[in-house]
Amino acid sequence: MFRHKGKNRTFIHNLRLATLLSFVAGIVNITGVLAVKTLTTNVTGHFAYFAEELMLNNYSAAITFFIFTLFFLIGAFTSNFLSELVSGKYPDLSHVVPISLEILVLTSVALFGVPSDISIFQGKIIAFCMLFSMGIQNSLVTKISQATVRTTHLTGLFTDLGIELSQLFFYKKADEVTKLKTSIYLRFSIISFFFIGCVSGGFMYQKMELKTLLIASFFLFVALFYDYMRLTYFAIKRKKFNP
Repeated sequence: MFRHKGKNRTFIHNLRLATLLSFVAGIVNITGVLAVKTLTTNVTGHFAYFAEELMLNNYSAAITFFIFTLFFLIGAFTSNFLSELVSGKYPDLSHVVPISLEILVLTSVALFGVPSDISIFQGKIIAFCMLFSMGIQNSLVTKISQATVRTTHLTGLFTDLGIELSQLFFYKKADEVTKLKTSIYLRFSIISFFFIGCVSGGFMYQKMELKTLLIASFFLFVALFYDYMRLTYFAIKRKKFNP
């Protein structure tokens, strides 16, 4: 799911990555909206709010929205920087540090964030952390899948899906239709699991509040563990048949 890149990467690898991490992003998205009334999985809307606050001469609020975008950017930068740093010596583990950092950030917010009556300052810190974590995830997924999979926002996905659905009326060759349907299925899967994450996260938030993010961290940990177990299995298999 994480280790295969380039020609070694298959549709199944991308599907596993897409469904699991879009589900995580959905949980983070709804938790951010309910807890601090902020979009924490993408930055598109924050630029509009930034411009609005500038027009209203509310510069402190404008700066806050600008900083939101910076934390997403810093998360993306940190993710790729750590991945490149590790990949030199341990290419099979280049994804572990960024995902572990995302787990750490989300878990810290879940455990140390104020469960109710969040102040404005605390809300900003929580939003910064969640945007940072989603920057990490988006950067890592984009690099691993070579921009085939995006899990933290849906605008581009709906655009691509609309284009590909229209192409079904014009593509006639069997191989083209097969490739197109595969891509459409992948995009539907991402959208569906993001939606499932949002809805289930919303229900969980009623009981768990910010601790809902522990569910997201758990699924990220499961992804790492699953990938590690498969790596160990194939390493043992190679040793067995190639002593």
